[in-house]
Amino acid sequence: MKKLCFLLIFLFGSMLTFAQEANNPVKEWKIVTVVESIVPMGLGRSRIIENMTDVDTEVFRTSRTDGKRSSQRSVSRKELKVDKFDETKLLNFFSGVGINFQNIASNDAMIGARIMELESEGFSLVYVTSGVESHAGEGDSTGLFITRMFFSRMVQVD
Repeated sequence: MKKLCFLLIFLFGSMLTFAQEANNPVKEWKIVTVVESIVPMGLGRSRIIENMTDVDTEVFRTSRTDGKRSSQRSVSRKELKVDKFDETKLLNFFSGVGINFQNIASNDAMIGARIMELESEGFSLVYVTSGVESHAGEGDSTGLFITRMFFSRMVQVD
C-alpha cells in the first residue's frame, strides 16, 4: 500500500511538473525606437519605429577562438535587414526659426499614446535609454535624438 501511494504521488508530481513546464510563462521583449530629427526647416524625418519580424540571431553570430580570427565576413549586412516594421510619423524638433515647442509637445503626446497602447497589450516599460548626435553649429545641418524604450510582458509558451 505504501509503495502504491508513493508511486501515485510520484506520478502525479511528475504530471504536475510536466504540465507546469508545458505552460511555462516566458518574458517577451519589445524594443521601440523613437528617432527625432534636429534638422531645421522640417527637412528631417522623425519616427517611432517598431520591428515586426522574428529574427534568429544564431544565423548571424560567429565565434572567435583565438581572439583574432573571425568569420564575420561570411555574414552579409544585407541579410540583417528586416522588411516588416511599423513606423509612426513624428514632427521635427526645429522649424524655420528654431526649436518648435509645439512639435515637441505633439511628439510627447504621440509617444505617450503608444506607451499606453502597449501597456493595454500587457507590456510594461522596463528601461529607457537615449542618445543624441546634435546640431554642431553653423554648417552642420544634421542631428538626431534617439530614444530606445524596452518593454516586456509574460506570455505562455505552447
